Amino acid sequence: MQALGFALSGRAPETEGRAQLAGETEEVKNLLEAIKAFEAIEDDAECTAAVSQVLRQWPDLHAQLRELRQQRVQALRDRQRKTWPEIAKIIGDVTPERAQQISKGLRGSKRPPKQGSDTEK
Repeated sequence: MQALGFALSGRAPETEGRAQLAGETEEVKNLLEAIKAFEAIEDDAECTAAVSQVLRQWPDLHAQLRELRQQRVQALRDRQRKTWPEIAKIIGDVTPERAQQISKGLRGSKRPPKQGSDTEK
């Protein structure tokens, strides 16, 4: 993600207890601005190459973000003694049960194959 003008780091937020639910964090804003920067690239070939470069890296980045979230959820539970409902609220749009699954590194189940697909044979 360095190519986007920022790097993902595993550092803790500088402000303890930052109100994440009040709005987007600076890091989220930076990521969204980086995506807008791709849209602003006027040259189609340059934009295609840049977006493709990030998409090639995306599986690793996605895994890195999931692992970081898992570690932080575990810290909220173990070190800060937050309840699963409190952690679910911090994550946003998840149930307490899903928050607990995230802490264990469990991912959502795969969608069933579409009817008529080759995988059903």
